[in-house]
Amino acid sequence: MKLLIVNADDFGLTAGVSRGILEAHRRGIVTSTTLLVNPDIHPALVEELKSSGLGVGLHLNLTLGVPVSSPKRVPSLVDGEGRFIRDAREVAARAKADEARIELGAQIDAFRQVTRRFPTHLDSHHHVGRHEPIQTLLFDFATAIRVPVRSQDAEVRAAARRRRLSTPDHFFGESGPEPYWSAERVLEHLKALPDGVSEFMTHPGYFDEDLAGSRYGKQREVELRGLTDPAVRELIEREGIRLCHFGSL
Repeated sequence: MKLLIVNADDFGLTAGVSRGILEAHRRGIVTSTTLLVNPDIHPALVEELKSSGLGVGLHLNLTLGVPVSSPKRVPSLVDGEGRFIRDAREVAARAKADEARIELGAQIDAFRQVTRRFPTHLDSHHHVGRHEPIQTLLFDFATAIRVPVRSQDAEVRAAARRRRLSTPDHFFGESGPEPYWSAERVLEHLKALPDGVSEFMTHPGYFDEDLAGSRYGKQREVELRGLTDPAVRELIEREGIRLCHFGSL
């Protein structure tokens, strides 16, 4: 059997991104999203998300914006202005495990306050969760709240399974500099989809002023068109691919 999770990262990054993710679910094949909890999100978008039927995971974030906890409590995670450092490898190299645990725990608490539920899964912004000590902490929290995790490669997948964490068998996706999920690429990947559970990591959205400084801005609209192309849904039905989200694992 071929099962496919189509996860849209970055819900809450901007209003345009959030609206695009909801649209990619309503008109397309997106089944899951991951929520950033440190940006301010309009309550109407949160309510729409909660009633959408999307699986909603937590996009643990140590590389964009400011901490949910006080910067004074997590000095190894921030720069001199109290903001996260953008480079994931540098963040992990600087991070003190106790401080990272405080911040990741605060983000899980914030997620529950916003959504009134546990996340369907955990993943991380800019893949910071691939690097130690963050990976171990992410796995610790996933174990504690009993949710699956993303695995971007065979090494992460093996590490997750050693911890007896649920995770997909295959992973596909990228985020720059060129738009990744064009309609042509979606169709190409679907035709070659392996047996088992696959995750497509996607970044659909509408470009808005708040994305002007992003390295992956207008590319999101290309992904939105690709993920809502009618030919994509037709191919999924023809191939007997079952769409699901992490909560099904």
